[in-house]
Amino acid sequence: MTQAEEGWIGKRVARFEDGRLLRGRGQFMDDLLVAGLHHAALVRSPHPHATILRIDTRAAERLPGVVGVLTGADVKAMSRPFPIGTTTRVDYFCCAIDRVRYVGEPVAVVVARDRYVAEDAADLVVVEYEPLPAAVDPEEAMTAGAPQLHEHAARNIAVQRTMRFGDPEAAFREADLTVSARLHFPRYSSIPLETYAVIADYEPGDGVVTIKANFQGPFLLHSVMARALRLPENKLRVIVPGNVGGGFGIKVSMYPYMTLMALAARKMGCPVKWVEDRREHLIGSSSHTDRVTDVEAAVKNDGAILGLRINFFDNVGAYIRAPEPGCLFRTAGCWVGSYRIQHIDLTCSAVMTNRLPTGPNRGWGGQQWYFTLERLMDRIARRLDMDPTELRRRNFLQPDQFPYRTPTGGLYDSGDYPAGLERLLDMCRYEKLRAEQRQARAQGRYLGIGLATVTDPTTTNLAWGSLVRTPEERAQSTYLAKTGTSATGIVKVDPLGKVTAVVNTAAQGQGHETIVAQIIGHELTIPPQEITVTTALDTFLHPWSVTTGTYASRFASTGASAFAMAARTIRKKMIDIAAHLLEARTDDIELRNGRFQVRGDAQRVLDFAHVAGTAHWSPQLLPAGMEMGLQCTHLFNISVAEAPDAGDRVNSCSTYGFIAELAVVEVDITTGEVELRDFYSVHDAGVILNPLIIEGQLLGAIVHGIGGALYEEMSYDADGQMTAATFSDYLCPGVMDLPPITMAHMESPSPFTVLGTKGCGEGSAISVPPAVANAVEDALAPLGVSITHIPLHPSRVWKLLKATAAATA
Repeated sequence: MTQAEEGWIGKRVARFEDGRLLRGRGQFMDDLLVAGLHHAALVRSPHPHATILRIDTRAAERLPGVVGVLTGADVKAMSRPFPIGTTTRVDYFCCAIDRVRYVGEPVAVVVARDRYVAEDAADLVVVEYEPLPAAVDPEEAMTAGAPQLHEHAARNIAVQRTMRFGDPEAAFREADLTVSARLHFPRYSSIPLETYAVIADYEPGDGVVTIKANFQGPFLLHSVMARALRLPENKLRVIVPGNVGGGFGIKVSMYPYMTLMALAARKMGCPVKWVEDRREHLIGSSSHTDRVTDVEAAVKNDGAILGLRINFFDNVGAYIRAPEPGCLFRTAGCWVGSYRIQHIDLTCSAVMTNRLPTGPNRGWGGQQWYFTLERLMDRIARRLDMDPTELRRRNFLQPDQFPYRTPTGGLYDSGDYPAGLERLLDMCRYEKLRAEQRQARAQGRYLGIGLATVTDPTTTNLAWGSLVRTPEERAQSTYLAKTGTSATGIVKVDPLGKVTAVVNTAAQGQGHETIVAQIIGHELTIPPQEITVTTALDTFLHPWSVTTGTYASRFASTGASAFAMAARTIRKKMIDIAAHLLEARTDDIELRNGRFQVRGDAQRVLDFAHVAGTAHWSPQLLPAGMEMGLQCTHLFNISVAEAPDAGDRVNSCSTYGFIAELAVVEVDITTGEVELRDFYSVHDAGVILNPLIIEGQLLGAIVHGIGGALYEEMSYDADGQMTAATFSDYLCPGVMDLPPITMAHMESPSPFTVLGTKGCGEGSAISVPPAVANAVEDALAPLGVSITHIPLHPSRVWKLLKATAAATA
């Protein structure tokens, strides 16, 4: 049997993209050439909070080669504040107007003939500030008398919601015991290799602003930029190049810089290019929110978890930068995780401080929440003197419960969580590990084993953003609910029978070209290598939706479904043509290896190219009423992506995978160094399209999770100055820091996607931090050390050891 007869779904096809990338033929932002291009450099605030008294640009403007300088006064005159999703008024412009609110906030833009002159001129801009007290700690920022960042945001709270699901009071009355924790999750970035880059131009003749940027979407921010620029949306053209050097959510948040460069181009009358350097990226781009969570569980003696009380607040930085405050709500549908918890009392808040504004980062929202839930699970297990694997078994959802509606509204599509855990335990030889741990403790060594079992929220549903508003506010006739998650697939067959697909997902290395070729090849029974896949996103030329982009692990669900449906539409039309030409019923036509044949009759056969040529060149031979040509643009939207109900229940994502992971660590108590000795991972992401690509995605997510668990933190001092603005202080894991990683896959097909697929690209970024933290606490359990913060770098662990020893002395 040939490969085509078997089909191409699930095969380890090597990535098509790699050929051009390895040869240096990829076209990234810095490779783009535009006639008359000038370059920008930014003047940024050195203060976390200050009034701008005066800006003197004269010396900069006199420097030869300088075209001009854009300041906050220009921005205020030429634009509006960005629209935000909260009812609290927060005026956020793309540049500081009269006050700076974080170190690194843009204050002016210098445009010159080249970047060197622009940088020199930026140093000549004189800005006089009057420093103001800074609100750096989010808890202190909410207290009376704290410095207030925005006039209309009392106690610096941008949004606060209280929600109840089930009967939490009854759950706590019925509990035999309660277990609580206060946990801190830091802010960190995924540090893409390619930093932000923008080329903006303005055409005064037709009033069109064209922006080229390595923007990963979502394109709902297209309307946000258009409003800020005072443009109708059909006058704002956004183009994303075919290659983007990593995104990980960070490049969703770059739209303020796109808007800023558009204003600079309009004022200067020339195309303007800006590429941020690494220091700018660390102090002035974006990160996910840092979160503090107080959580309490109602527990029975047999380990059953009845309910949760949760109070968490996110530090969103100086402004509400869309899609914030979505980090509060993106995981709303899976607040119960993988467990049968039925009752929740939750309060959540978004707090503004004098730090960099936040936004999505790999696993956005899931990182913060699962660090809380999975750390709590281990706390409960220790309190009950129960193995953490057994506690999870007793609380897992069971396979016969799917599709499962959670009490918070999530609709889990499929899964077998107990089987996933057992696969993990077999893979790591769990009982042997525990025996080794007992032996190590007898020898005075501190070996720890940590577990995380999470429901992976993928294919985000925009409806979670509606939870910013109360049910009463959402019920008003003037409120427009935003829901859905859609993607577009474009497939064409030329007159000679060759297939072309156009991908507009703004991929950043996920292998979408390869996957699309596999899907189309599978549906049309032709080799993927014969299919040409182009990546292009131009809002004037290509179909797109507000959810277009690559984020939230959505391509495998929505993008793959869109291309499968487009290919099936092409296939059906070609079968109809073949049946007409062969004078047969359509049900009797089979397509195999790119040939149309009447079933059971080897003499009645048509080549793929013959049918394609008929569609293009011979309209008189087509079935009556059929249009010429072979092309399809399919917009796929998952039907279960619905708006929140009156009880705040929302299916915040459209597919839900499963991850079971286990970390093995050894801690040196004299130095505080944590050695991550082994790591095991089992993933269920529905039907696997390409094992080779999914393994790369999972490895990348594991490494990002390790970075957050042990190394990375965007830290600030008490005065609001970032203390990790270079790679000398902001630590990232290198290849020598990684442990052996053992991985396995499961497949629970989703009933809500065309191919049964789910997402997976973010998953381990959310599960690794709690697994590692659980392992470190397990290692240090004989010493009574409690882990409440990450990253667990040596200095933090050493201080914890000293503090615990002092407290128990």
